[in-house]
Amino acid sequence: MPRDLFSVKNQIVLVSGASRGIGRGIAEGFAEHRATVVATGRVAETIEQTAAELRETGGTVVGKVCDVADPPSITRLVAEVMEQFGRIDTLVNCAGVNKRMKAVDYTEADYDFITDVNIKGAFLMSQAVGRHMIAAGRGALVNIDSLNSHTPLSHVTPYAMSKAAMSQMTKCLAMEWGPHGVRVNAIGPGFIQTALTEPHWRHEALSQWREANTPLRRIGQPEDIAAAAIFLASDAASYITGQVLYVDGGTLCGLFWPFPE
Repeated sequence: MPRDLFSVKNQIVLVSGASRGIGRGIAEGFAEHRATVVATGRVAETIEQTAAELRETGGTVVGKVCDVADPPSITRLVAEVMEQFGRIDTLVNCAGVNKRMKAVDYTEADYDFITDVNIKGAFLMSQAVGRHMIAAGRGALVNIDSLNSHTPLSHVTPYAMSKAAMSQMTKCLAMEWGPHGVRVNAIGPGFIQTALTEPHWRHEALSQWREANTPLRRIGQPEDIAAAAIFLASDAASYITGQVLYVDGGTLCGLFWPFPE
C-alpha cells in the first residue's frame, strides 16, 4: 500500500462557500495537508480575511469572490483558476443557504434564493469545473449534502428539497463522468458546531435532543467534515464514486425513543 495513499499534497482544490463554518474548516484542512486551496465566498472582504488567516497557519490559500447563484461569476472564477494554476484537481461544493419557516410561508423569492445557491449553483459549478476534469482525465468532486437529503427536519422544505436533488446530482454525475476518470461523491454532515448553529445549541432542550439522537454523544466539528473531504479527494478513495457519506455521529442509525434505560 503506497505511503501517500491519503495524501492531497500539491492538489489544486477549489472550495465554494469557504468564508466560514464547514467550508472554512474544509479549506483549512486541505491547506494543512499541503494542498493549494482556492477559497471562494460572496463577500470580498470576508473571503480575503479568511484566506489571510489561513495563510498565517502556513497554508497556501487564495481567496476569490464568487456568488454561485450568479452564473457569470462561476464562469469568471473557473477561468481565473485555470489561468492561474492550469488545473483543478478537487472541487468542493460547500456554498449553501437556508431559511427556516413553515412551508406555506416561503415566498417565490425565498425559494429561488435557496435553490439558486444550493443546487443550481452547485450544478453550474460542477459543470464548469467538470469540463476541465474530463479533458484532463481525472478529478474529484465532493458535494456537501445534508442529513435532510435522507431524513428531513421540519420547517426547512426548500432546503431539504435542494439537498435531495444534490444527492441525485452526485449519482448522475458519477455515472456520466466515471468513464472519464472523474469521481463524484457527497458528504452529509450531521449536527455541526459553527458560528451559525451555535445559537441553537444554547437552548437546553434542543441541545439535549441533539445529544440523545447522536450515538457518539458529541456535536460534530468542521474538521470532522474536512477529514471526510480529504479522504474522498485522495487516492485512498479511488474506487469510490456516487456515494453520500453521512458524517453524523450515528444520527441516521435509527429512531431514538425517550425510553428509560
